[in-house]
Amino acid sequence: MELGLFLEFPVREGSTENEAFKESFALVDQAEALGVPSVWLAEYHFNPGRVLSSPITISSAIAARTQRIRLGTAVLLLPLANPVRVAEEIATLDQISDGRVEFGIGRGTFPNVHEGFGVPFAESRGRFEESIEIILKAWTTESFSFEGEHFTINELSVNPKPCQQPHPPIRVGVTSAESFPIIGRMGYNILINPSRVFTLAELKPSIQAYRKAWKDAGHEGDGKVGLRIPIYLSEDAQKAHDEPMESALFSMGRLSDRVASYAGHAGTLGDWGAQAERVRSMTYDDWLREKVAYGTPEAVAEKLDGLAEELGLDQVMFEVNFGNLIPLENQSNSLRLMMEEVAPNLA
Repeated sequence: MELGLFLEFPVREGSTENEAFKESFALVDQAEALGVPSVWLAEYHFNPGRVLSSPITISSAIAARTQRIRLGTAVLLLPLANPVRVAEEIATLDQISDGRVEFGIGRGTFPNVHEGFGVPFAESRGRFEESIEIILKAWTTESFSFEGEHFTINELSVNPKPCQQPHPPIRVGVTSAESFPIIGRMGYNILINPSRVFTLAELKPSIQAYRKAWKDAGHEGDGKVGLRIPIYLSEDAQKAHDEPMESALFSMGRLSDRVASYAGHAGTLGDWGAQAERVRSMTYDDWLREKVAYGTPEAVAEKLDGLAEELGLDQVMFEVNFGNLIPLENQSNSLRLMMEEVAPNLA
């Protein structure tokens, strides 16, 4: 099972945005030294608590300060951007990193982000699907044209091409049950963010629907499944329970409030009000059992192995600062224990 570090570049209370960059880069440097295979960057907009609005730019900085670690986006929000520009910038990143890019893409979850860029949320799936087609044509043909509902392109030749041939690996982020079979039919590997919708135990039917749609569409293999999951590690089980509690509770409250704000929002799918209430009703111990992997190295290894077997996982993207309130020293310790004591014991 492949491991990757997921980062949000948060701003700690009382610190500066510049310190947020420095602290997150320190974790990247540690991940490179510990042999973490990949680092995955979110894309956030209009969020004062995080400074990761430009993951391609940050990935370029990471490429310059590392030699081995792969550079993943988790996920790049395609409906917000011009796909030709995305094709150019990702190909450039792949060239300067000597072929280390993992192209994680998605539609985006929250309507206000789309509206901030003047893109109706209801158009997000159409823009996403057209963008993928355009980007692949830009990477794999000398010149191409395209006619769609949202984009029209006449005889463009896009350079550079990616270093990896035919292109960087593509993974699509999914957060809703409806998306699993859609992406399976399209034939792309997936990255799951359980977020507001799923507990870990509830993911199996959707993963099965993804793999069935994959096979029904005639794609080879099974389709790879990655899971984003918060971790917290300590040699002391009580500390592993207590130390991340404030940060987790803060994240739970922040998520439920944000989800509730979109109840009844036009152009969205799912019952946001019910989802918000479900998150709000969960206790910390519910969250420990159903959403995260906190504990001693032995306990976390056991939980991750169980999830991998039950869900058929190929990848785990672990985050060490769920809620963004965990001190850097504790994040660093979780990262160290993950790679030194958990990773060697995973099946």
